[in-house]
This record gives sequence, structure tokens and C-alpha cells, in this order.
Amino acid sequence: MQLVQFDKQSQRQIAATGLKTVFAILDKWHCSAEQIQRILQISKAAYYKYRNDPGCASLTQDQLERISYLLNIHSSLRLLFDNPQNLYGFMAMSNHNPYFNGLSPLDVISSGQFSALYETYKHIDALRGGLW
Repeated sequence: MQLVQFDKQSQRQIAATGLKTVFAILDKWHCSAEQIQRILQISKAAYYKYRNDPGCASLTQDQLERISYLLNIHSSLRLLFDNPQNLYGFMAMSNHNPYFNGLSPLDVISSGQFSALYETYKHIDALRGGLW
């Protein structure tokens, strides 16, 4: 497998585009600023700075992977649901799947743990027939 390397300018453009998209998705999931900060593992100051100017973001590999998982969760939800109420409301609904144990997927990923993003993606993707 070939690893693709990007120059600093390309990395910033990728980060800016990812952040802008993820902020829009998280807004539609009705996330608070505090939840977004925990999910993305960014400080309060960075959150407001990146909100106003995503192009200035300097993200770690961990933060980029978090963005990737959020985009993949959203993609799986788009395949599962064609109405906006379920597409954007699912993440806030309590879920009685044993992994979620009555919590909403948003509650789980708001813990800030990377594994919570991974497991949430895995469980949502399995609903659409993803092979886990």
C-alpha cells in the first residue's frame, strides 16, 4: 500500500474542508460547542478560531482521523436514511443496542474517546450491512 504525502498547503486545505464539513454536520446533529470540542479534541480557543477561519487550522493526525470517522458516520447515515429527520436526528436518539445501552450515539462520542468514534461508526455501518 502506498502512503500519500501532502505538502503543508495541501494538508491545511484538507483540514479546512474537513472541518467546515464536520462543523456543518455536527450543527445539524445539534451538538453543543463543548461536545464538539470533546469529539474533535480541540481546545475552546481553537474551536472558536477554527469556526471563524477553518483555513488556519493546524490539526494533528488524531484530529484528522476523528474528522474522517465523523464523515464516515454521516455517510453511513445517508445510506440508511433518506429523510432529514432521521438522517440528522438519529445521533441524538437513545439507542438500546447493547453497545449504546440506552445512550444516544452522540452521548457516546461526546466522551471524547477515540474508541467511541470507532465503535459508533462500526455499529452504525453494520446497520446498513457493512461487514464488521
